Amino acid sequence: MEEVVQSYVRDKSFMGTVLVARGTDVILNKGFGSANLEWNIPNTPTTKFRLGSITKQFTAASILLLEERGKLKLEDPIKKYVSDAPAAWDGITIFNLLTHSSGIPNFTALPDYSSMKVRDTPVAKAITVVRDKPLDFPPGEKMSYSNSGYLVLGYVIEQVAGTSYEKFVTENIFTPLGMKDSGYDSNTVVIPRRAAGYTPSPGGPVNAGYIHMSIPHGAGALYSTTEDLLRWEQGLFDGKLLAPASLAKMTTPFKSDYAFGLIVRTASNRKVVQHGGGIEGFNTYLAYYPDNKLTVAVLANLNGEAPGQIGAKLADLAFGGTVKLTSERKEIALPIAALSKYVGTYEVAPGVNMVMRLDGDHLTTQLAQQPQIPVFAESETKFFLKVVDAQLEFFTDANGAVTHAVMFQNGRERKVMRLPQ
Repeated sequence: MEEVVQSYVRDKSFMGTVLVARGTDVILNKGFGSANLEWNIPNTPTTKFRLGSITKQFTAASILLLEERGKLKLEDPIKKYVSDAPAAWDGITIFNLLTHSSGIPNFTALPDYSSMKVRDTPVAKAITVVRDKPLDFPPGEKMSYSNSGYLVLGYVIEQVAGTSYEKFVTENIFTPLGMKDSGYDSNTVVIPRRAAGYTPSPGGPVNAGYIHMSIPHGAGALYSTTEDLLRWEQGLFDGKLLAPASLAKMTTPFKSDYAFGLIVRTASNRKVVQHGGGIEGFNTYLAYYPDNKLTVAVLANLNGEAPGQIGAKLADLAFGGTVKLTSERKEIALPIAALSKYVGTYEVAPGVNMVMRLDGDHLTTQLAQQPQIPVFAESETKFFLKVVDAQLEFFTDANGAVTHAVMFQNGRERKVMRLPQ
């Protein structure tokens, strides 16, 4: 497991802390790289990291606690708690917010978000940014990830509980579960053992951009440690926090594998409850495999995709599998004729295509509007990428014509059909 993590440390795509535990048996608990590059202070298991969207599961649990206490119902329209809600929000329930099925536009995707995020903005004011915008779709029709919904949930918690979101989460979750190294992040408070956040650049890591921590609120404002996140998983799934019926609600997907602040899916025939997070200077990943009580927590103070990739590999190892690192994959040369048959367009999702092209003596792949990425042959049908940890395997029909490919990334497999030429 350490060698997997070190492979990301060596290529300068990860620094942070990692924890793997089966029940209460901790398998790996270690820091990598620096919590502060200026002072060369190392990351440790007690280093505190911004969680980003891992915050959402704490917001969801808070809503369920309030429901258990008779303070609200998931079927309640949000207009009951947001007095100036527009008519377009009449059909939106708390359940819709929890499952990203409200249709409220995602405020972090709006053009003026970059200027908004640097200002101290109370949650009630932040909600006004999307309040008068048209819904993206009718409530309940589909799932579309929206940080706005979790802002509104944070506001609902404050209205119903009569206290701040920070105080409610601290008193009702962190304190009962012994999570002494968790809290609501701040731009001004001195927080011991808090990591500084960085973002990659061609010349190496640079200090991450600024975000006022009033902005993410119930969608992404909390900080924690890997050890506290283990306490959270144990407390949540061992019934120390929620009633069984509430936990069942929280972990039951509605659409697109999304439950309440959690993604619940089956990967490699194993049920996993997971979520990632990303915020200025930090990316995070937390997964729990309920059938085996396996917890995997990866917190990084360097932006990038490494936490999810590391988490998936460590889980594979914990279940007795093997992991092949990108550095261990051997590139082979294939004749242009062999490569040419893979050229074409493949449908990843409705309206989202992957284009395979021939560039000299090798293939490239391009997903949607992203840059073209070189693809390297490992066999005549199996290929791998180097800039991200991903692989492709192509399949043909009886006549040798390519029909589809399977993409492997972050522990997931996705079948992509080749579109007619």
